Amino acid sequence: MGDLAKYAKDNGIKFFLFNFTDLFGTQRAKLVPAEAAGKMQKAGAGFAGFATWLDQTPAHPDILVMPDTNAIIPLPWRPEVAWVAGEPWMKGEPLAQAPRVVLRKMTEALAAKGMTLMAGVEPEFHLINADGSAVSDSRDTQEKPCYDQASIMRRLDVIGEITTTMIALGWGPYQNDHEDANGQFEINWNFNDALTTADQLAFFKFMVKSIAEKHGLRATFMPKPFINLTGNGCHVHISVWDKARKKNLFEDPKGELGVSELGYNFIGGLMQHAAGMAAITNPTVNSYKRINAPRTISGATWSPSSITYGGNNRTHMVRIPDQGRCEYRLPDCAANPYLLLAAIMAAGMHGVEEKINPGQRLDIDMYAEGHKIKDARKLPLNLLDALRNFEGDSYLQNALGSEVSQGYLKLKHNEWNQYCRHLTQWERESTLDC
Repeated sequence: MGDLAKYAKDNGIKFFLFNFTDLFGTQRAKLVPAEAAGKMQKAGAGFAGFATWLDQTPAHPDILVMPDTNAIIPLPWRPEVAWVAGEPWMKGEPLAQAPRVVLRKMTEALAAKGMTLMAGVEPEFHLINADGSAVSDSRDTQEKPCYDQASIMRRLDVIGEITTTMIALGWGPYQNDHEDANGQFEINWNFNDALTTADQLAFFKFMVKSIAEKHGLRATFMPKPFINLTGNGCHVHISVWDKARKKNLFEDPKGELGVSELGYNFIGGLMQHAAGMAAITNPTVNSYKRINAPRTISGATWSPSSITYGGNNRTHMVRIPDQGRCEYRLPDCAANPYLLLAAIMAAGMHGVEEKINPGQRLDIDMYAEGHKIKDARKLPLNLLDALRNFEGDSYLQNALGSEVSQGYLKLKHNEWNQYCRHLTQWERESTLDC
């Protein structure tokens, strides 16, 4: 572990954001002057857990966030500030319900078995007006705007700054594109181990929003911000490697589509636990407007609704785009980055350990022919269904840890109940005359 005071001196840092991510994926931070960083590094930055989305009360003692100095990211757009991922501690030990603690412990347990989960993410987002009312580019109106050259060039100031920032950070961004919805974009960067990717995804959302604000715009990762447009997914590309990251254990040139038996067993685990995982991979009421959506104006939602897998076919929940990896297309960008990858690891490795068979690969268009597959399990229709599925998945709960699982379920049920108390305009319009 490095010394923050020395890092600050060597890199011209005046402030550190001592950061942690709560159960709902909200980033919390204290701004610590470089002069106090050394002391705070040893003692931790104090937070009241009840004031965040953690399952605590005002009576709980402070949580002390201990920075991980292996996870420092300077802010290129504010070079005097550095973001440092941290983990909450309480009573002398890491807080069991803290999402980053959960993922770190799981990666360490997997490393003890000689394996590393590698992941790459594809977070989609919309650039909208500052007031949130509409897509920010009034000329971005095509029925099929995906990959539109003119639209992405009109947003080069924002997308370009995000990309050059990522280059400066050493993330290796390699492509940007205008996505399937008007005003929607995606930036891809190099895959990495699960914990590093989770840190990067957490920072990416913060960075994109900050740079958009700098340009007078607003970036949203909301799963379905516009009912007639394609929603924002967060596809995850997955492979398992040996501990030294030299050998891809998913890859087998002799295997079907170049995927090993271990890889197919991992897919089997994803499929077995998908219905319960949805509470984590798709954690909001709005999430289910994306995965159970009617056809959008572009002609497709690009989201799964059934628990199936296929080859290089984007209509399935799991896609095998080429040898040695799979793509999990269910998650959206509201997911907590740490719990997202922890749930994927737990489910997939259960498949590996129990040699779960994913069943027959389907090489059909699920959007057009899915109704013909009578035994395909459906994904949850709403957040409540997903929470109930998670409650019924004792393996997944135990793998993540009872404290984080129970705390998450309690807070998410409260969120669902708040939603149910909300009266919508649709209800008034459709039932006032009853």
